[in-house]
Amino acid sequence: MELETKILSKEIQQYFYDINCTVSTAESCTGGRIATAIIAVPGASDYFKGGIVSYTNEVKENLLHVSHETLEQESAVSEAVAKQMVAGACSTLHTDYAIAVTGCAGPSGGTPEIPVGTIWIACGNASEVHTLKLEADYGRDINLAVATNHALRLFIDFLKEKYSHKQDEK
Repeated sequence: MELETKILSKEIQQYFYDINCTVSTAESCTGGRIATAIIAVPGASDYFKGGIVSYTNEVKENLLHVSHETLEQESAVSEAVAKQMVAGACSTLHTDYAIAVTGCAGPSGGTPEIPVGTIWIACGNASEVHTLKLEADYGRDINLAVATNHALRLFIDFLKEKYSHKQDEK
């Protein structure tokens, strides 16, 4: 695992030591890379409950409770689906927070409307979700690495915003 990912994972760990909460992942195109990054830090079992690799719409619907209508109307690669994956992971895995990713990493599978490299990242909880859309295609391996790092960064930014007052008190 690259150094930047380890640094990001360590930063997430520091927040979780302070806030005493749990996190899970719901990953489509990244196939478990975010979960792998989180557990690379010793002690992650204190706050990471698990992840769901939801590579198919069937798994998104049945385990993450993503709406069939949303999948049909907007496709699996959409902000709405990423948000529903966060809520579904929190619910199914009984966690305070979740990180979700859905997209088209390539090299095939893109369409004119959703080209290869389009990846939606979401993080938060059932009531508040932050999202980020990636749109550049660097090739499959780099697309997945970039999505993983951006997902970790987005989650850190979410935690900073939510818990900045706790950090200020120290």
